[in-house]
Amino acid sequence: MRSYRSSFSGDRTRQRIKFSDERVCKSHLLNCCPHDILSGTRMDLGECLKVHDLALRADYEIASKQQDFFFELDAMDHLKSFIADCDRRTDIAKKRLADTQEEISAEVAAKAERVHELNEEIGKLLAKAEQLGAEGNVEESQKVMDEVEKTRICKREAEEIYRSSMPASSFQQQKLRVCEVCSAYLGLHDNDRRLADHFGGKLHLGFIEIREKLDELKRIVAEKQEKRNQDRMKRREERDREERDKMKRRSRSRDGRRHCSSSREHKRKTRSRSRDKRHHRSRDRSRDRSSKSKSSREERTSRDRDRSRERTHKKRSYEFANGKSGEPSSEEPEAGEI
Repeated sequence: MRSYRSSFSGDRTRQRIKFSDERVCKSHLLNCCPHDILSGTRMDLGECLKVHDLALRADYEIASKQQDFFFELDAMDHLKSFIADCDRRTDIAKKRLADTQEEISAEVAAKAERVHELNEEIGKLLAKAEQLGAEGNVEESQKVMDEVEKTRICKREAEEIYRSSMPASSFQQQKLRVCEVCSAYLGLHDNDRRLADHFGGKLHLGFIEIREKLDELKRIVAEKQEKRNQDRMKRREERDREERDKMKRRSRSRDGRRHCSSSREHKRKTRSRSRDKRHHRSRDRSRDRSSKSKSSREERTSRDRDRSRERTHKKRSYEFANGKSGEPSSEEPEAGEI
């Protein structure tokens, strides 16, 4: 399948898409695409099916300082898929070796494994010494070479132990082992140069880089997911707190309205009782005035009767004293009349 990278020139790609476009390789933006790392090795994967452009990577690096695009998750899935394929190839190679090579006992297999381990250690040390020498660090490189000589002695001893446990014909058979990192075949009797070329080679180091990058991406993704979960929980708690505060305000508002309603009702009842009291007082005063007026009229009437009787009595006494008849004149009112 033809890749996007080969479909467009760099300038046209930048004009037509952005780094966030789904056609852009997110592993390339994070500088960990296996197609780039293993380029030029015997396991060269060819061109990636997605767009690779250094300008887009630069755009992403600038933008990622302001915003988290979480591209690590896409890159992690990509590398996990690639490493899973590599591990499957390693298992298949191990099974093929087990089927083709002569069966040996567990004790002899453990001795052969010890020789393989020392071979790997020598190869890694030689690769390190060569790298230090290329960098101009001669003193450190010499120290590593001293460790190589000590490991070679241990390897010769391990080979003697392994040889003594195997028939001569079987020992001469080349025993192979599959590299756990890059799935390449390693021989039990490989010389130092072959081991150094393997462990210091671009293929082996490339797989180490891919596996280390995958571990780093897993750690970053786990931290970011944890942070997102914490932020999500924090936002949820804030929403719950706001909801509780809103319910409290509503409750206080209802209580306030009930209080105002109760206060208005209390005032209304107070005004009603006050009007009733004023009405009762007015009615009592009216009755009092009426009673006083009636009592005053009765008192005046009584006083008038008393004065009328007193005048009549005086008149009779006067007439009697002047010799007039004691009979009352028909024109005069009788005693007790007004």
